[in-house]
Amino acid sequence: MFSKITQFFQGGDPGKPAPEAVLEALRSLVDPNTGKDYVSQKSVKNVRCDKGVVSLDIVLPYPAASQFEMVAADVARHLGMLEGVASANVTVRSEIVSHAAQRGVPLLPGVKNIIAVASGKGGVGKSTTAVNLALALAAEGARVGVLDADIYGPSQPLMLGLQGQRPETVEGKKLKPVVNHGLQTMSIGYLVDTDQAMVWRGPMVSQALQQLLNDTLWDNLDYLVIDMPPGTGDIQLTLAQKVPVTGAVIVTTPQDIALLDARKGVTMFQKVGVPILGLVENMAIHICSNCGHAEHIFGEGGAARMAADFGVEVLGSLPLDIHIRTAVDEGRPTVVADPGGQVTALYKAIARKVAVKVGEKAQDFSSKFPKIVIQNT
Repeated sequence: MFSKITQFFQGGDPGKPAPEAVLEALRSLVDPNTGKDYVSQKSVKNVRCDKGVVSLDIVLPYPAASQFEMVAADVARHLGMLEGVASANVTVRSEIVSHAAQRGVPLLPGVKNIIAVASGKGGVGKSTTAVNLALALAAEGARVGVLDADIYGPSQPLMLGLQGQRPETVEGKKLKPVVNHGLQTMSIGYLVDTDQAMVWRGPMVSQALQQLLNDTLWDNLDYLVIDMPPGTGDIQLTLAQKVPVTGAVIVTTPQDIALLDARKGVTMFQKVGVPILGLVENMAIHICSNCGHAEHIFGEGGAARMAADFGVEVLGSLPLDIHIRTAVDEGRPTVVADPGGQVTALYKAIARKVAVKVGEKAQDFSSKFPKIVIQNT
């Protein structure tokens, strides 16, 4: 997916600006999503100058399909101020690469980056945030999957309108992800009856998580979003020790009791070497649908204070909105049900920030090196 724009400029004789001059000019143009100029973040590619016509590609390290036209227009206008430029052809696209996870944990086949969405306690809207985050990344042009890691209380089948679905098996061993709304998904909820209670101890739950993750044939995902169960128990430790997590997003509400548990979630990930990408403050404000009165039902500013304590960023704040709840109950989350809505715009903004944070991590180049096999001859 890409966007191409051509702009023509009035005045001045067509010259032949050098590619170096083009690069120098673009050093003063900042990418609004990263806060860095396009040259220093190595987004400017294939610069060509011929008789006053400048052509180039802007390759963003994060998905941002909704921003392509704006970026292309900004770059073209900026180049129009360069002496000798009569027109500018700017093509914008995204290119997502793999980034390093915990030391010693190899990447998962078919998955470039894994994002864990976690919370210290239940009831803060973590699963709803996870599925809308995944859908927002997909809407911005990425290939995205969702793994429902809550073995005891899987909710993604309901939220994605996939209740009653069963994954197809390949050679009796591997599972094909169940697809809906453009997402590749896997959940224990596809394998057991809706009312069946999973009365399992910790080791069985951890093994089930690893099987769901490793036995699913993920198809060339840019991001796999893992919807974590609440708490800091066996599943979280298994994820941190054996799953290549690029980074974690912590979901909380402004309420003090939720923040208390969210702090424990941040501390746990930090102890096991998983980077915190940021916090999402859910149910931050309620606006009355009748009179428009805005009220901070669960408190105000809690996530900002917590973020300052841990040196992380608040990625965004989401409202307490009945339509968010009804949308997931109907199997059509907000990003799908209301793609042009204000709340969807909030989810997309959070998704871009998450993707930018992932893009800032060190790249993983292990896939570029051949595997060495030693054989006795």
